[in-house]
Amino acid sequence: MNLTTLAWLGMASYAIHILEEYMFDWRNWARNALALPVEWNDFYVTNCIVVALGIAQAMLAETLPIAPLAYAGLMLINAVLFHIVPVIRLRGRFSPGVVTAVLLFLPVGFASYRTALESGKVGVSSAIAAFVIGGLVMAYPIVMLRLKSKPYFVQAEPAH
Repeated sequence: MNLTTLAWLGMASYAIHILEEYMFDWRNWARNALALPVEWNDFYVTNCIVVALGIAQAMLAETLPIAPLAYAGLMLINAVLFHIVPVIRLRGRFSPGVVTAVLLFLPVGFASYRTALESGKVGVSSAIAAFVIGGLVMAYPIVMLRLKSKPYFVQAEPAH
């Protein structure tokens, strides 16, 4: 399997993952288990961006292999830090998305890195950089969720 195929499988995996999260009420789980001040609109917009990035990274796989590796890094970080670790930390409490994280994100993510490295498309330093980029992409909406209620970022008219 080549990197382009794995990139498209990553995109498909994320689509199925989003469905699992939505169907099992990720919003309320994230509020309770992760203390994230998230609303459904945040979920929708963030996941639209993830889908757009997924399409872009798959289309760029042959000419810019760091793109699918960053997406694979995003998938691996999401799987481990936002699904597997919380299930362990909360003593087995179900995390919406954990099934697809384990069955799809981990195998596709690791296969993407292995394929890119073995084919010579990237070196170790580029693979590490891609993983860091994936982590930054994962962190970005979480940071914005935490900041949006801070006075500097609130756009409502101040009370007179």
